[in-house]
Amino acid sequence: MNKFFQYKYNKNAGRVLAATLVISASLMSCSKYTELTPKDRLGESSIFTDSTNVELALNGVYNNAAVGSYADSYSSGRGYPFGAASIEQAEMRGEDMVNLATFYDITYRSVITTTSANNVAMWVNLYALINQANVFIEGAQLAQKNGIISDAKEKQVEAEARFLRALAHHEAVLNFSRPYADNSGATPGIPYRDVAINSVAKTEAALKVSRGTVKETYTKILADLDWAEQNIGDGKASINKVSKGAIIALKSRIKLHMADYAGVIAEATKLGANLTSPVSPIGNYKLEALPETVFANNEINSESIFSIANSILANGGTNGALAPMFGPGSVGARGLVSMSPNLYSASWWVAGDRRRDKMTIKGGDGRMYSAKFTKYVDKSDWAPIVRYAEVLLNAAEAYSRTGNASQALTLLNVVRDRSVPAAASYSKVPPADLTLAILRERRIEFFSEGRRWPDIHRLAFDATYGFNGIPGKVPVGDAVAANFVAGAGIYITPKVDAIPYTDYRYVWPFPNSEVIANPTLKAEQNPGY
Repeated sequence: MNKFFQYKYNKNAGRVLAATLVISASLMSCSKYTELTPKDRLGESSIFTDSTNVELALNGVYNNAAVGSYADSYSSGRGYPFGAASIEQAEMRGEDMVNLATFYDITYRSVITTTSANNVAMWVNLYALINQANVFIEGAQLAQKNGIISDAKEKQVEAEARFLRALAHHEAVLNFSRPYADNSGATPGIPYRDVAINSVAKTEAALKVSRGTVKETYTKILADLDWAEQNIGDGKASINKVSKGAIIALKSRIKLHMADYAGVIAEATKLGANLTSPVSPIGNYKLEALPETVFANNEINSESIFSIANSILANGGTNGALAPMFGPGSVGARGLVSMSPNLYSASWWVAGDRRRDKMTIKGGDGRMYSAKFTKYVDKSDWAPIVRYAEVLLNAAEAYSRTGNASQALTLLNVVRDRSVPAAASYSKVPPADLTLAILRERRIEFFSEGRRWPDIHRLAFDATYGFNGIPGKVPVGDAVAANFVAGAGIYITPKVDAIPYTDYRYVWPFPNSEVIANPTLKAEQNPGY
């Protein structure tokens, strides 16, 4: 991960952020909204006059996706939005991990306010990333027009920035809007910002952008991804760089959230999900033989399609990185989040599964923790954003829901059989409810990777498999050693109250700083806040 470029916070602009659109009398240079400032203090106007600097500027956008900021502190990162925070917050919105301390209590209990640091930081950093991507796209287009970079190069780097822009908007809609399934996306979405905010005129225009509908948000996300797929090169990129495979994989996720199952299958087929022994013809992605290999070698493996790079120098820090948050104190982590005994001990998570045996760890307190992230000292675990296993399970669910049980079962077994004892393979005794088995497999396969809340969100209106709200959760007092017994079927009645879908707390509010500065969004604030 490269830190040559960083978002520069302009304190003289009255606490201006890329996410908070403020017109201030003290704002003399509106380029400060988006200034990409390398260590040698190159200004934004100079960056896109040199081809090498264009590439470094793109690294800066990736860095903004990884490190972020927290509670108005810009001296160090906290993993917002995608370096760790999107994963941690999504797990705390779900029920498969347990909050053990006050650190995530607001998110875990759904008592978010307009000034709660976690949701404010998520909003601010998502839109800072979005604006940085927009500034980069505008600059790259100018560089191409001026002959600084070739047309092919401009399309390549713009495609990468569009992917990050789409990813950020989707993360925003997952937290600040209702799911697509609610009235076919007719509910309020989030503002889709696709113009760089680097002048007074553009700031004034941005202040008028409505949040629109969820459907409109998804339409724009897909438009960005379709453009990116058509214009990015075909080569396989390193895991921490956007590739054609990453774009297609994200499209399969987006279409799953839209319940466009034919669309999921079409996208996943491009990556080989129509095969009985899947290997992607794009990027040569395939499952590792052992699930733990992905995390032991998270920088180089055949399964990770896109991850956010963290390093010794650039990471979410002790209070944000994945390993300190999810690991036990007995190995030098903070011990803030354990597994839930209701997941760990579930009867449908069979004894002998490698994902439990190799990717969980018992703490000194007897609780079980995730061991997917183990860089407790240097905090350099890369944050998984999309893996090939997800593409296959996305397709499996889509096949199951559209009547192709054979391919659905094939894909489910491809993911599952590398981990479970041979006698537990569904090839011998298929599950009675195939879709339910696939959804349960997602919980096992992706625990502590931040995929639980997105599934809860998209399934809210599913009469068979949905929760119709935020599920109740196990309190810390019931996450005790005696309740962690592999495959025992132990179920602890949740005592952290469920939140009905109709409750205003189902969605997060726009930050107070945003609505004060932005009259359009002030009028469109989520009800109840």
